[in-house]
Formats: sequence, C-alpha cells, structure tokens
Amino acid sequence: MQALLALEDGRAFQCRSFTGPGEARGEVVFNTGMTGYQEVLTDPSYRGQMVTMTYSLIGNYGVNPEDVESAKVQVAAFLVREYQPNYSNHRATLSLAEYLRSQGVLGVHDLDTRALTRHLRTRGAMRAILSTEELDPASLARRVSGEVPCMAGLDLASGLSAPRPYLWENGAPAEPGPGLWKHRKKRFSVAAYDFGVKYNILRRLDEAGCETMVLPARTPADEVRAMEPEGIFLSNGPGDPEPLRYAQDTIAGLADYRPMFGICLGHQLMGLALGGKTFKLKFGHRGANQPVKNLRTGRVEITSQNHGFCVDVASMPGNDVEITHVNLNDNTLEGFRHKKLPLFAVQYHPEASPGPHDARYLFDDFVESMRARR
Repeated sequence: MQALLALEDGRAFQCRSFTGPGEARGEVVFNTGMTGYQEVLTDPSYRGQMVTMTYSLIGNYGVNPEDVESAKVQVAAFLVREYQPNYSNHRATLSLAEYLRSQGVLGVHDLDTRALTRHLRTRGAMRAILSTEELDPASLARRVSGEVPCMAGLDLASGLSAPRPYLWENGAPAEPGPGLWKHRKKRFSVAAYDFGVKYNILRRLDEAGCETMVLPARTPADEVRAMEPEGIFLSNGPGDPEPLRYAQDTIAGLADYRPMFGICLGHQLMGLALGGKTFKLKFGHRGANQPVKNLRTGRVEITSQNHGFCVDVASMPGNDVEITHVNLNDNTLEGFRHKKLPLFAVQYHPEASPGPHDARYLFDDFVESMRARR
C-alpha cells in the first residue's frame, strides 16, 4: 500500500505501508542501533515521534513479550528501509507487522532511510505527517504546521506517568500494600519519579539491591519525605524538560534530603533544578553506539542514548557541580555530580536495552551512596 512522508520543510519521501492504511503525525528522528527495534518501539522517550532506523533490515527476529520497555508501543510511526515478514527467533511470538497492527501504529518500508537520515542531519529533526490516505506532497506538507505541535515546549511526561504509585516486584508492577516497603531492612528503598520510565531501569535497580516504589511525576516533595525512602531516582522520559516546572521545584526541594540519581530527562530536570539551562539538539542522540568519556576515570564508554534536549554545560554552577561525562561526538554534557550533596545524573542510558553494558556501574554507585548514608 502506497504511503507518503511529508516533512515541514516541503521534502517528501515515497514509501509503502506494511501495516495497512492510516495516518501518523509527529517529529521525525533517526536511531542508529543495529538491533533492539522492539525496545525502541516501546521506549516512552519516543512519545510523539516517528522513528526511522538507519539499519536497513528490520523485522527479521520478530517480537516477544519479554523485550518491551513499557506497556505499549510508544512511537507515533515506524519507518524502515526493508521489512522482513518472515521472522526467525526461538523467543518470537509475533511478526513486527502483527505487533504494530495490534496497537494501531503505522509501519512503512521501501523508504530511502539513508536519504532521510542525511536530510535530518543537515536540516535537523522536524515535524511531519505520514499518510496512506493523502498522497499529494504539497497538500500534506501544508498540513504539518497546523496539525503537528513543536517538540520544544511540550510536557509529554505528564501524560505518560503512572496514575498512582506502584511497587516494582518480581519483574512487574505490583500494588504497594499496607507495609509500603516490604523488604526495607534487606534492600534499599527507592522512590522513583516516573516521567516515562523504562522497565529495564527498574530491572537494573532491582538487581542492584533496590526495592523501588514508582511515583507519579507530580508527586510533591512532602509526600516523598513522609515515605522516608533511602534514595530518590529520576527517570527518563520524552519532550522538553523546561515546561516541567513542577518536577524542577520538587527536585530542588529534595536535593538535600536523600541520595538522588537521574537518567536522561531526569538528568535534564536535575540540571534545571540546580540552576542550569537546557537547549534542543539539532537532531539528537539516538542509538546504541554513542561514545562518552568518563572524566573521572579517563575511560571511554560506548552508550545507549535517546534524547533531543541537553543541559548546557556552560550554564552549570561551577563551584558546586563537577562535570563527569562528555559526549565525544559533539562535546555535549553527558553527566555531572554535586560536590557537596549526594546527587548525580547522566544523560545517556546505563540500563541499555538495547545497547552495551559499559555504564551499568552507575546503579552500583547509587546503591553505594545510599549504603554510605545508612
């Protein structure tokens, strides 16, 4: 079935749907990972975006119930060069097309993803409409500005966050129960703010010895203090961090309370709460092969990343904040820690899924900061 992707700058790309008819709207971005398309599809940080994979063959290992990063597909649409319907993997239970159709998400192939990626690298990530119903490039491009909101200024985390607290137990969400922390003496109790948290973050916290209570994004600081956790975690999530003033105020109110660890959007929100500023990257960092230098050890970590905004390194308070990690592709800020308070954050994803495990030590660092206080 013929389809058309029309960008806001007037550029259009012909393609074909492998999931049936439909339309999708969002910001078009690219991911350079060679595997992990199911994790990409279900990563809440992709809410509001249409994702194109730079690796050419997609769908060859199908999908399975274990490799999801949230309860549903989060991308607005999936754009690939070549879709393979005949999947081969002993863990697979569905084809990619069946999976996308079951959740009403449009998938297209026969798209020149190399040309699209080069265009986005030159012009920047931009809004677009994908349609099997309207195939006139000029008409579709005219609709973009009126129908697709700009990513800058959007609070997407509120719509993704858990509606009520839940305990992460035995690899799945569970009711907290009257005791709140069930294993407090044996494990470290962590209050995790959900701005669009990935399941693998919760898995890694569990493996590191944490009992994690996941909280709605708007949970006020006094409620967290009443829970008396041993640590506070700030999750990843989509959109622009600047409009999340409620989260910035909460983080500032908890900064001197307990050890705090932030990832991705959590990193940006912590930076804003400490007085820094953020900006939108031209085309973002998305993939499982981003080189980051750890300035404390001198080692280079290959990291998994998914973000379109960044903390301005020049805006961070120099006397109180130590810059710990930088991106070797563009020298942007990838991590910092407070010199006086037990606060630290990284822009990339140490939990990976997909991606390398070079940075998994950060979960152990978080536990050690709680152990030192205990």
